[in-house]
Amino acid sequence: MTIQTQALPKLAVWKFASCDGCQLTLLNCEDELMALAGEVQIAYFPEATRAVVEGPYDVSLVEGSVTTPEEIERIGQVREMSRNVVTIGACATSGGIQALRNFGDIAEFRSVVYAHPEYLSTLARSTPISAHVDVDFELRGCPINKHQLLEVLAAYIQRRKPRIPTYSVCVECKRRGAVCVAVANGTPCLGPVTQAGCGALCPAFARGCYGCFGPQDSPNTAAMSDRLISLGMADDEVMRIYRTFNAASEPFRRESERHEPARDEEALT
Repeated sequence: MTIQTQALPKLAVWKFASCDGCQLTLLNCEDELMALAGEVQIAYFPEATRAVVEGPYDVSLVEGSVTTPEEIERIGQVREMSRNVVTIGACATSGGIQALRNFGDIAEFRSVVYAHPEYLSTLARSTPISAHVDVDFELRGCPINKHQLLEVLAAYIQRRKPRIPTYSVCVECKRRGAVCVAVANGTPCLGPVTQAGCGALCPAFARGCYGCFGPQDSPNTAAMSDRLISLGMADDEVMRIYRTFNAASEPFRRESERHEPARDEEALT
C-alpha cells in the first residue's frame, strides 16, 4: 500500500524597488517563522536563502514598487508563475515614498542626483504592483505589521480570506486607551483617515499619526484637511503631510494636489 503525502505549499518572496524593510519583518518573526517553515516550502527568498525551488508558486509575497521598464516585464513573469500574489508594504501597494517623483520632473531629479543620468533606466512614475498585474491581496504598512503578515500567510495556507482590519487608527487608539492627541493637544494627526495596523504607536507616545498604513476604507480627507488647517497648518504643509509613505494612494494623492500652492495661484489668475 502506497501512502501519498501532500506537498507543502510553495512560498516565494520577491523584491522590487524598496528598502527591504518588509522582507525583514518576515525574518523578524523568529519563532513564528520556524512554525511557518513547517507549513510551507520557502521556495524563493534571496533575503534569507540562496536555495531556489522552481515554480509555479502557491503564494508570492511582493515587496517594492515598479520603477523601471525591466520591472514591468518581471512582475508579469511573477504573476504568471504564482497562484496568489500578495503585495506587502507601502511601496508595493501604493508606490512608496519613491512615488514622490510622480509630482515632479524625473529628468531634473536624475540630473541632480546622478553624475551620468544617461546610464540610468527609469520610469517617470513609481507605481504599485496592482497597476501592472492582478493582485489577490494588499497588505499595507511602512513597514508591515508582522502579526498581520502571519495572518495573511495562515489564511492562504488554510484557503480562507485574511482577517485584516480596514478601519482607522482611531479605533486602535480607543482600544489602547490612548488620549486623542488631536483633541487633547491640538496635534496634527492623520489617524482618522489612516488604516489601522500599527497599534496606534505614534499617538500612544503623544505624536500625531503619519499615515504609514495608507488610507482607511472610507477616508474623509477633505474634513481631515479642514481640521489640520484649523490647527494652524498652511496649505503647503497640508500637502506635505499627505506626501509621505503613501503619497500615490488615490485619496492621499488627490487631497495633496488640492492643496498645492501652484493650484491656489492658478485659481487667483
